[in-house]
Amino acid sequence: MDSRRPPLAPACPTLPEYVRHWAETLPDRRAFTFVEHPAPHSRGIHRTLTWHRLDVRVRALAARLTDETDPGDRVALLCPQGTEYVTAFLATLTAGLVAVPLYTPGLPGHADRLAGVLADARASVVVTTSRVREEVRDFLGAGGPRIVVADEVPDAEGLDRQPVTLDPSAPAYLQYTSGSTRAPAGVEITHGNVVANARQALAAYGLDSRPMSSVGWLPLYHDMGLVLSVAAPVARGALSVLMDPAAFLHEPVRWLRLLAAHPNAVSAAPNFAYDYCVATVTADQKEGLRLDKVTALINGSEPVRPGTADRFHAAFADQGLAPGTHCPSYGLAEATVFVCAARPGEPLTRFTLDRDALAAGKALPARPDDPRAVLLTGCGTPAGQHVRIADPLTREALSEGEVGEIWVQGPNVGRGYWGRDSQEVFGAEFADVTAAPGHWLRTGDLGTVLEGQLVVTGRLKDLIIVDGRNHYPQDVEATVQEAHEAVRRDRLAAFAVPGGAGGECAVVVAEHARTARLAELDVPAVVRAVRGGVSARHGLRLADVVLVPPGTVPRTSSGKVSRALTRARYLEGAYGGQARAAGAAE
Repeated sequence: MDSRRPPLAPACPTLPEYVRHWAETLPDRRAFTFVEHPAPHSRGIHRTLTWHRLDVRVRALAARLTDETDPGDRVALLCPQGTEYVTAFLATLTAGLVAVPLYTPGLPGHADRLAGVLADARASVVVTTSRVREEVRDFLGAGGPRIVVADEVPDAEGLDRQPVTLDPSAPAYLQYTSGSTRAPAGVEITHGNVVANARQALAAYGLDSRPMSSVGWLPLYHDMGLVLSVAAPVARGALSVLMDPAAFLHEPVRWLRLLAAHPNAVSAAPNFAYDYCVATVTADQKEGLRLDKVTALINGSEPVRPGTADRFHAAFADQGLAPGTHCPSYGLAEATVFVCAARPGEPLTRFTLDRDALAAGKALPARPDDPRAVLLTGCGTPAGQHVRIADPLTREALSEGEVGEIWVQGPNVGRGYWGRDSQEVFGAEFADVTAAPGHWLRTGDLGTVLEGQLVVTGRLKDLIIVDGRNHYPQDVEATVQEAHEAVRRDRLAAFAVPGGAGGECAVVVAEHARTARLAELDVPAVVRAVRGGVSARHGLRLADVVLVPPGTVPRTSSGKVSRALTRARYLEGAYGGQARAAGAAE
C-alpha cells in the first residue's frame, strides 16, 4: 500500500505538468491500478502503472496523436475502462488537443447517443484499444474518423519529443452532459477548470494534506469518475484504483473489498449503489471485510436520500464503517463536476420540511412525525467557488430558506457549450450586480440554503405543476417506491404530460422488482397502492401509473433515470400495453 506520507503537490497549471512532476519525483510509486475481474467470482487481477510508466505511455501516445491531427482537433476516447483510458485522456491533453471522453459502442442502449455525440464533436481521431478495435471500426463505418489503437503505440514514439506548451485557458476536453433532461451538450472544460476543480474537491474532502487512495468504479466518461479517479489523483500524486462498472454491478462486494484493501480510501457512487450493496452483499461476503480505514464515501449524481445512508451504515457498521464517512455532494458537468460537499467526519445533516411550503418556494420546518413532511439532506458548502440562490424569473438574489435556482461562480465553471450559444447559461447576471457581481452559471437545479448548507430540491425543468401546485418528481418517486414492494427502487420516473383544458397531469412509469414477473403480479393492487400513497402524501392524483419490466425505463450514460426520454417514450405510446393495463386499474 502507498500509505507513506503524501508528497507535497506543486501548483501546476495543467494535468500534463503534474504527470511530468510526479514522474520525476516519484517515478516508482504506483499511479493507476486497474483491477480486472475475468471470471464471475474472481478476486481481481491488478494491472498497475507507476508514475514513470504512465509518463512514458502518455508521451508516446501524445506524439502519435500530434502526427495524426491538427492543433485544436477533437479526439474521441472509445476505450474500455482501464489504464489505457487514463493514458489516452492524458495524452490528448499533453498533445494540446481536445479530448472527448466517451465509451465503447457495446454499452447497451447508448449507440444512438454515441453517434450523436461523435457527430456533434466532429472528432478527427478516435482512440481505442486492440480489444475493441473491430467493434469500434464497425461502428464508425467507412469514412469515419481515423483510429489510433493506444496499446499498439510503441514507447519509442515519445522519445525526443518536446512537450507542447499548454494554455490553461484553452479547452482540455468536452464533457458531454448526461442527457437526463435534454439532448447531451458538450461542456468546454479548460485545463485551468479541471485543475481548479480537482484542487477544490481535494480541499473539500480534506484530501489536500492527508494520505489518500481513490477507489472507483464510476465510468471515466462520467464527470465525477473522470475528476475523482483521474484529475484529483494526478493533482495530488495519489494512487487511483479503478474497476469496471459492470464488475461492480455483477458483484458489488468487489468495490467494498477494494475500499478495505486501500487505506485512506475515498470513493463516489450514486445513491442507488449504496442501496444495491445493502440488498446484495451477503453475510458470508462480509466476513473478514474491514471498512474502518475508509475516509469518504461521496454520494452524488442523483437525489441523496437520508434513508439510504442510514441503511448502508447499519449494514456495514460491524465491518467498522464510521458514520461520518458518508458525504452528500452536489455538482454538475457545467462546473467541471464538484460544487458542494459535506465534509468527512461530520454527521449527516437532515432537514424535515413542510411539503406545501416547499412547493410554494419556502423551506419551512415540519414536525419529524408529520407523514407529509419532506426529509432532505444537506450537501455541505462549496470550496473555492461561490454559490447563490436566485429567483429564476426576476434574477433577484434570494435569502436563506427561499427556494430558487442554484447559481455558481468560480474558476471551475466551463467556458460554455461546444458550438452553441451559451450566454444565457454561463453568463447570467443578478438583477442587482453590486450585491453579486460578475457572470454566473445557471445550473437549472432548484435548491435553498439552510444553516449555511446547500439543500438541493430538484430540477427546474422537471417540476410537475398540476392545478397550480409544484411537485418535485424525485419526491413523488420516493413515495411510489415505498408504496409497494413490487416497485423497483430508483428505476422509475414521474413527469408531467399535457392534460385537459390546457393544463398538465402527472404520470409515473416504474419498473417492477426483478424478483417478480409482470404476468404474475396483481397489477391493479400495485397501482391502487401507488395512487393511494401519492394522493395521501402529496395531494396529487396520478393520471396514469405504468408498470414495466426491469430495464425498460431508459437511463443516461451515467446511470441516472432519464425522465425526459421516459416522458418522450410514454407520449409516443411505447408503453401502450402496460399503460392500458395500469390505466384501467383505478
